[in-house]
Amino acid sequence: MLKKEKVEFIMQTLETLYPEIPIPLDHTDPYTLLIAVLLSAQSTDVRVNQITPLLFAKARRPEDMVKLTVDEIRDIIRPVGLSPMKSKGIHGLSEILLEKFEGKVPQSYEALEALPAVGHKTAAVVLSQAFGIPAFPVDTHIHRLLYRWGLTNGKNVVQTERDAKRLFPKEKWNDLHLQIIWYGREYCPARGWDITKDPITLKVGRRPLVRKELEKLNS
Repeated sequence: MLKKEKVEFIMQTLETLYPEIPIPLDHTDPYTLLIAVLLSAQSTDVRVNQITPLLFAKARRPEDMVKLTVDEIRDIIRPVGLSPMKSKGIHGLSEILLEKFEGKVPQSYEALEALPAVGHKTAAVVLSQAFGIPAFPVDTHIHRLLYRWGLTNGKNVVQTERDAKRLFPKEKWNDLHLQIIWYGREYCPARGWDITKDPITLKVGRRPLVRKELEKLNS
């Protein structure tokens, strides 16, 4: 199957499965989304959604967050992991938003990635989900699936993002990012994967990988 045919099949299947696409992280505005995405690094969306209500009950805006100490923030967010780094980042970026952006979350990669503890993927999620700016954030689900589907060489997330942007139409990036995440969780997980219940990989996936998985299930 040609890559163009793969892309069309993938988009059609995802659109059928996910005509409406929920955003995994609970938030109410760009700032709370930024904090939630930052907290999600090496954690789960479920865990983050349990913790953010506790944090946002005390500080939902940058001006409130800076009134908390780094230690107070760390005590609240400890269950999500990496709390020393994340608490410093949350406090620090809140100060910068007030000093440089009138408390508003900026709408560019350059400005977002200059904030403490904000990397490229976090910036991309905020741009796409908070502002509707075309971006293709690559998380572990997308990195794994695009490799299984034979759309990238799987060397690193930078290459995977570059390949995704080259193959998929720009106007679909924001929806596809979320659709692929949901598909990965429901049909194509890293562990306990049953390829017979994974219609996309079964149809377009790398053939050696597909054969190996089918042989494993039949052994």
